[in-house]
Parts: sequence; C-alpha cells; structure tokens
Amino acid sequence: MKDVIAENKFVELKYQVLDKKTGEPLITIEYPIPYVHGGNDILSPEISSVLEGHAAGEVIEVPIDCNDLYGSRDESLVFTDHIENVPEEYCEVGTTITMENEKGETKNFIVTRVDDKTITVDGNNPLSGRKVIFKLEILQVRDATDEEIESGGKPDTGPDIEEILKKSE
Repeated sequence: MKDVIAENKFVELKYQVLDKKTGEPLITIEYPIPYVHGGNDILSPEISSVLEGHAAGEVIEVPIDCNDLYGSRDESLVFTDHIENVPEEYCEVGTTITMENEKGETKNFIVTRVDDKTITVDGNNPLSGRKVIFKLEILQVRDATDEEIESGGKPDTGPDIEEILKKSE
C-alpha cells in the first residue's frame, strides 16, 4: 500500500504555477522541494489541504485566486525613477531591491522595466491580481524521521522555499 500525504509525512514535490487564462507557466520549480506535511508553512493552507490523501506519482492541479494569497495589486507600489538616480547593480530587469520605510520596515521591490532614461520597480508580488493553477507533481511520500519532523523537512538539503518566494515577490 502506498503512503499518502498526511501529518508528519515527508513529502517531495515539484510544481508549476500556470496562468489560468492562458495556461502559460509563470513559475516552474524543477528540483524537488522537501517538507514535512503539517510541520511547517512551506505551502499555503489551500494547497496543503488539497494534497492530503494523495500519493507519490500523482499530479494535482489546484486553482488559486492570488488575491486571496497576496492581495490585490496596489499600483502605489509601482515607482518609476530616472536611471541616473539608481546604482548600476540594480538596473537589470528581475533584480530584487529591498527598501526600508521611515519605521524601519522592509519591503522587496522587483525591477520590472529599464530603458535608457528610466527604471521601474514594483513592490507587488508578481502573482498579485492573477488567477493561477498550481500544478503539483508528488515525487515521494514516506514517514518522516524525528530529525525531519523537528526541522520541517530534510535537514540541510533542497532549496530554501522562503528564498524562492522572495525572488518571486
């Protein structure tokens, strides 16, 4: 009998985020993401709950309204400035810039446009305002070890999901 995803099961999966309208991939994670189900918040609750009861080898598609996860787009978080006001290392599309407000709170902005005269940065999550489908491929499900349960996944291996999400913000 196959192990199915439940609390304290070690799970490895890969996923894609597809635009619901066009079916085009917006994000593709090709390397396995390990985690202990129910042991951390690596996945949104909407996705975690759908995964429960499924086994390795299955592919699941979960429609998500990203407004529920990241909020609606806020156009006040989009800024355009003269390129000469910005250090050269930030003048490439896709670069993440961490900015701090007067209260010391930080927010990541992504460079979305650069031309000869201006640079545009966007503080919205790139998925804000979109309807998407999370396409998850379950690679492995098994009992988690005590060490994995304590750490929330395979210790010191695999990508840091927080870093992946920060890069997509």
